[in-house]
Order: sequence, then structure tokens, then C-alpha cells
Amino acid sequence: MTHEEKIAKAKAKLMLEHPYIGSVATVLQMDPDGNTLTFGSDGTKLTYNEEYIERAPLDEIEFALANGAMHALLKHHERIEQRVGRIWQAATDLAVNSMLVKNNFTLPPHAYYDERFENMYAEEIYDILKDEMIYNQTRDESEAPIPDDVPPQEGEGKSKEQQSQTPTEPPPKEEQAAEIPQPLAAEEEDSLTPEELSALQEELTEYFEQIFQKFKRQGELPKGFELVVPAYFSHKIHWRELLYRYIAEFAKSTYSFMPPNPKYLYRGICLPSLSSDLLRIVVAIDTSGSVDETLLGTFLGEVEGIMQSYGNYEIDLITADAKVQSHRVFLPGEALDYTLNGGGGTDFRPVFEHIEREVAYPTLLLYFTDGMGTFPKEAPSYDVMWVMPETIEVPFGEVLMLQ
Repeated sequence: MTHEEKIAKAKAKLMLEHPYIGSVATVLQMDPDGNTLTFGSDGTKLTYNEEYIERAPLDEIEFALANGAMHALLKHHERIEQRVGRIWQAATDLAVNSMLVKNNFTLPPHAYYDERFENMYAEEIYDILKDEMIYNQTRDESEAPIPDDVPPQEGEGKSKEQQSQTPTEPPPKEEQAAEIPQPLAAEEEDSLTPEELSALQEELTEYFEQIFQKFKRQGELPKGFELVVPAYFSHKIHWRELLYRYIAEFAKSTYSFMPPNPKYLYRGICLPSLSSDLLRIVVAIDTSGSVDETLLGTFLGEVEGIMQSYGNYEIDLITADAKVQSHRVFLPGEALDYTLNGGGGTDFRPVFEHIEREVAYPTLLLYFTDGMGTFPKEAPSYDVMWVMPETIEVPFGEVLMLQ
């Protein structure tokens, strides 16, 4: 079996066993390089030795792909700041490999791993490695000079110029943070132009964000992922931006590898293509007596904003209090001319019953409400997002709080 065939088989296995990581691994450029000992990643490209791949077991190749995928998500070339390149590379490798072990990946014998760094993010690990190197250097200075030939990092199989050293050895003093390998370095003969590189990074960022939201909603993110990539969880986003990101996942403006994006294929970079078709969602508005006019105005304003954001849509708009008051389908070009009826108590069950009877193949329900009502006991087959002024416990779906 050739190295290309083994990589294709490992990708398929990775997609089945770890679909989120596999989805990221599919967009990595594969770069065979005889100077690389085993494998290495710079964030967008996975460099590997063909002979190593051909003799390595399949689970080891799967680990290599997963490692490259996580380095792409880590964006450690952006997070390095003023840190020393080789120590930072070692820290990110330890963080990535610890997470992969936690998610039941088989650790190759050469992999750079230390169980004491479990559940730690790269910045934490970096500080520990740096302190250990300083301590060891101070301890050994009186015994022997530091050798010029620094041993390579035990693990990610990068080329000799890219390999990180072990944490017990100090990096060369002249090593600077800027020397960390950058994705698709400009000096390569087949390098992208700055404009192409910027466009590629934007496409990757959008793709990573979309699949992150998808697998987060499905509860299929890797264990410990929030520690490895804290930026995905820590930054605060306005509720309206979150709402529109969520809606965008249900528009048929989605990424697909059939066919792939042709823009970078000639460079061996396989990105999914983006197709745009129809946004089809159901929107329910709570018109009960507990929802005041200001909140109703906010609800209707968001529905109108959704219509303005998409050129092609089909929105089933339902109003309800303790019963369904109205149901109307809005298509592009129609004004949101609507009379709101209701004012009674709140019961969410009639809306779900109505959707089951009247809406064919629903995929997403946005329910604008104050949350004070009777919920169904069982979750429907489609996704539900409750948009409300304060967070309350719901039996299913996600809650987006108006802030």
C-alpha cells in the first residue's frame, strides 16, 4: 500500500471515529518530504516522510493527522507573542498530544508526551518548561558547557530545522519567537501571495468556526478541547452575532468536499467548496401577556433582520400564547406586515404539535419568548434555540440570552 493510499485510509478512519478532528484534518495540505524524520505540522500543512508512512501502522498515521489538525486549530504561530519558539513548539505539542491521548488515540512510541501536563493549556506548559530549562541550565553550568548540537524534540518528527528540543535542554539564546515555522512560508518556491494567503486563512477560519459550532451543538467536541483551544470558549460575543452564526449553519450555504474548492487544488490544498441555496427555518414568537411591547418589538426586529440578511429564504412564522394564533410563510420580497394576536397564558407545546402537523421536514426552530410557560417533555427531531431575556433551565435545545 502506497503512502497516499494509507493516508486516505487513515483519513476515512479518523472521520468515522473522531469526526470533528477528521473534518479539520481533511483540509490540511499533505507535503511529502524526505528530510522529515516522521511527520510535522506548521498549522496548514502536514509534512511527512513517505517511508515512515508506508511502514507505520494505521493508528499511528491517524495520530499524525489528528496532531496536524489540532496544530491548525491551535494557531500557535499567532499565540506565541514574545515566547521562545522552540519552547513554545514543545508546549503546544505536549498540549495537543495530551488531548489526543485523553480522546483514546494511540500514542506512537516517538511522540512527545508527559502525563503531568494533562488538562493544561499551552501557555501554562510553556511557563513550566521555561522554568525547568533555566533551572537545569543553572545547575549544569558549573559541570559542563552547553553543547552546540541541541538534541531534537522527541515526538512530532519535524525536519531538523523545525524540531523542538526536549524541555530539559535550554534553547539557543539567539532563538527568537519569530523563528517558529509559519504556515506556508513566503520563501518557498510555490508559496502563496500575501493576498492568497490571507484569503486561504479566512476560508480556513470560517470553516473551522462552522464545524466547531456544529459539533459543539451535537456534543461531539473532543474531551479537553476547551483547554487546548481556550480562545474558542473564552471570548465574549454579542448575542446577535451568536444568533446569526447559529442560523447560518442551517442555510444551505454550507461547506462540502463534493466538489472541492478548486482555488487551491493545484497546490495540493483541498478545501471544501461553499454552496448557497435556501434558508428554511421556523420562527415562533411568544405573544402571551407576560411579553411586553418592547420585547415583542425586539423579537420582530430580529425576524426582519434575518430576512434582510438572506437573499433566499422560506420562514414559517408562528405566533402563539397558550395556543397557536397564526402561521404564515414568508418568502423573499415580502414585507414583514403582521398582526400579533394573543395576550393569554403561555404553553409551548401547541407550537411543537403544530409544526409536526403543518411543517414538512423542519430543521431549526427559533422560539422568541420570555421563557415563562409549559415546555414539552420530549425533544423534537429538529434543533431548537430559545431566545429569551434571561437564562432559564429548558428541557432541550439551546438558550440564547438577549443581553
